[in-house]
Amino acid sequence: MTAEYQVHGAVAVITLNNPPVNGMGLATRTAAVNGIQRALADEAVKAIVITGAGKAFSGGADIKEFNTPQALAEPSLHTFIATAESSTKPVVAAIHTVCMGGGLELSLGCHYRVAMPGAQIALPEVKLGLLPGAGGTQRLPRVLGLEPALNMIVSGNPVLSEKLPALFDEIFAADADLLTSAVAFAEKIADARPLPKVRDRQVDYPNYEAFLQFSRNTVKAMAGPFPAPLECVETVAASVTMKFEDGLKFERDRFLHLIQTTESKALRHAFFAERVASKVPDVPADTPVRPIKSAAIIGAGTMGGGIAMNFLNAGIPVKLLETKQEALDKGIATIRKNYENTLKKGKLTQEKLDQRMGLLSSTLSYDEIGQADIVVEAVFEEIGVKEAVFRKLDEVMKPGAILATNTSTLDVDQIASFTTRPQDVIGTHFFSPANVMKLLEIVRGKATAKDVLATALALSKKLKKTGVVSGVCDGFIGNRMIEQYSRQAGFLLEEGALPEQIDKAAEKFGFAMGPFRMGDLAGNDIGWAIRKRRYVEKPEISYSKTADLLCEMGRYGQKTGAGWYDYKAGDRKAYPNEQVNAMIVQHSADLGITRRKISDQEIVERLVYALVNEGALILEEGIALRASDIDMVYLTGYGFPLYRGGPMFYADTVGLPNVLAAIRKYAQGHQGQAWQPAPLLQKLATEGGSFNR
Repeated sequence: MTAEYQVHGAVAVITLNNPPVNGMGLATRTAAVNGIQRALADEAVKAIVITGAGKAFSGGADIKEFNTPQALAEPSLHTFIATAESSTKPVVAAIHTVCMGGGLELSLGCHYRVAMPGAQIALPEVKLGLLPGAGGTQRLPRVLGLEPALNMIVSGNPVLSEKLPALFDEIFAADADLLTSAVAFAEKIADARPLPKVRDRQVDYPNYEAFLQFSRNTVKAMAGPFPAPLECVETVAASVTMKFEDGLKFERDRFLHLIQTTESKALRHAFFAERVASKVPDVPADTPVRPIKSAAIIGAGTMGGGIAMNFLNAGIPVKLLETKQEALDKGIATIRKNYENTLKKGKLTQEKLDQRMGLLSSTLSYDEIGQADIVVEAVFEEIGVKEAVFRKLDEVMKPGAILATNTSTLDVDQIASFTTRPQDVIGTHFFSPANVMKLLEIVRGKATAKDVLATALALSKKLKKTGVVSGVCDGFIGNRMIEQYSRQAGFLLEEGALPEQIDKAAEKFGFAMGPFRMGDLAGNDIGWAIRKRRYVEKPEISYSKTADLLCEMGRYGQKTGAGWYDYKAGDRKAYPNEQVNAMIVQHSADLGITRRKISDQEIVERLVYALVNEGALILEEGIALRASDIDMVYLTGYGFPLYRGGPMFYADTVGLPNVLAAIRKYAQGHQGQAWQPAPLLQKLATEGGSFNR
């Protein structure tokens, strides 16, 4: 039963019981409405309390039902709320821990609200590209007032119950028993009439027109391509300008409009994609995990230091190993400086800084790291260097320790073969800057034990990362795909575009930065090293030589103050460089290519469809478990625009036949051999399918 019914004296208690957050799916709504009707029919019952079992009052509507018949099936959430509101006996919402979305809207439909302190109160629908669709935009302003209600609805951020005294009739003491206290409160008001209804209140805000116009201007500037925040302002405005029923109808219309928008679908896709990424079909949810109470990091450079910070932030002691004291000192100083910068911004206390630095120790000897539960190698991206490290780790690490490599492209199975315990080896590919980027690509080798994979996934959550599992291949999911994107960017240079035009087109599409600014940030020498390896291993793959010529000029990117663009000290702005542009134009001439005008549409299609096509091959080969995992990699690690849902979701919205037709067209042009449509893409396009089914 997803809602339980009990009677305590003269008070009926309806407990929502649909773990984990008592989402109000059809079964829960039906049982709760039946409970209210049962209480109304029982003469001995004088009042009704609605509460939630476990760790929530209610997290709101069951989003698994979105776009399904159950979402609108009766009793709908509207009907449930109306049943509580029109009850002839007082209904009290007894709130604890989590009260969000439809859960808060339900409580606003009750006659009274009581709460425990510390409960998280929110209407977070805007984060899914929606607005509260069950009266939240009409009732919350009537209780809290126009301005605080608008702030809560537009931000979607939770507020603690004790900070919202206007919302509650009583907030109990922290050590009180919620149910006992709520039943006592219900008995106290059982005979009070008339029953108070939020809908009967007025929103009183002097000069509300000016405030609403100011809000529209502010929200429009902040919302960017997302339509929901501005729609939230308009529906909240209706609480002042319309009668309650008209405002409710207006809210419903705008909700139904938003649920069909690509932006909302993309946000909901990302929401589910993040949750499903941690599920691996052959690794059951109850797989035991190895305890991670201490970590060792090999290498105190940019990556090693950033990785160490993740463990320190999670309260896990770290021993940092380097070959030279000077490198260790520099690495530790950088970590401290990063924390001090966060302290200056007011996002960290001195106490927390001291606590985290206190968990950090360093060594020049492998013998001192042997007892760590996990060791993460973050040394130079060269197989010989990795081999030396892993042979040493195999000697010194205790049995059962997890040996992780932060390689971004190298063969994890080969790295595992340098040890006598390949079952304990796994890839943990952090993204730079590692203490900031959310993505953690978890690379599963052919010998990686299931409990090691389960531990890495659990650890990613503890480190506040989005862990996505990848199989072993050159570049895994993210870098294997970005290579095709970068190849197209290079070919576009040869054909007639310049770095600035390509970057601007990509950024207008929504990327955080275009391919050339990204190259300058990452370091163009890294790509150069990979290409040199490719020229030997895969001579059949063609690349534009422009990037090699750039590196031969010594222009490695931001770290040298010169890459595709020029950079000034203390200024990350990219300034186009005449010499670089002249080199590109000369290279086209050397190849005998007549440069042409290239449209932004062609630039975007070639960049994005190169990702999509390689993503389809990755899916087909089983390197990624599902299309949404690829989307997650790109949303959290590569700055793909969130409102487009990731490359595979975007391809679905464009229509796979359209994507395939564009790829075939580009296959007729310069370097057309780079476009071999993936068999899976061809199959799905022909069958009218999609990547994210």
